[in-house]
Amino acid sequence: MKNYIGEFEELVLLTIASLGDEAYGVSIKTAIEERASRELSIGALHSTITRLEEKGMIKSWMGDPTAERGGRRKRHFELTHAGKVALHEMKKLRDDLWRISKQALAIGK
Repeated sequence: MKNYIGEFEELVLLTIASLGDEAYGVSIKTAIEERASRELSIGALHSTITRLEEKGMIKSWMGDPTAERGGRRKRHFELTHAGKVALHEMKKLRDDLWRISKQALAIGK
């Protein structure tokens, strides 16, 4: 696998993809907390976002100032082609491992 991504990086990338134009820090944090039922510090999220940008898997831009934010702008995120490829590679790996582990993972009734 060319660009390995960890579990949390995968969650962040998938959340950014699912949020579309609404992918910014607080919305990403809230979505992950709700879906994964886990508390998340904004610092951990920002560290991961920075790392994903450095890897070229996401890009960001500043939105327009909004009144509800006191004139401050939101930093929005979106996946790059490399981010999409990394997610597809990770899904293929997981699917392959689930397929070959099916018997060992069977849960009796």
